[in-house]
Amino acid sequence: MQHFHTLCRQFGQILNGEAKVEHGVCSVSIKRNINVSVQGRPSRGIAMKEVMFESLDQHGIALNMAEIAILPEEIPLFTKRLADQGLIISALHNHWIFTRPNLLYIHFQSVEPPLIFARKTAAALSVLR
Repeated sequence: MQHFHTLCRQFGQILNGEAKVEHGVCSVSIKRNINVSVQGRPSRGIAMKEVMFESLDQHGIALNMAEIAILPEEIPLFTKRLADQGLIISALHNHWIFTRPNLLYIHFQSVEPPLIFARKTAAALSVLR
């Protein structure tokens, strides 16, 4: 299990976030620096990035998943970056209505070594403001 915690810590370092392990899932939550309001009220909790891995096998392959809060104008370049790296985009939708600015959430995933997924994710995240 120590290997999992070490791997999780490295995962977080690549993503410039603090990693935590809970119930066999390594996750990194990072707040995006976007001023958002919902129904005219400020919200600090909805503009998040969460990147995680779980189900690590003996060969170092894991199920990797991410959910990123994204602005509509960021979608074309961000999705291109994801697709160019072979990541599966599994959803693009809103979570909340009446947000300013309009905020969507993109989900993507892969089955590969977690540190490779973290590097691909960090490269894609670099195009966001």
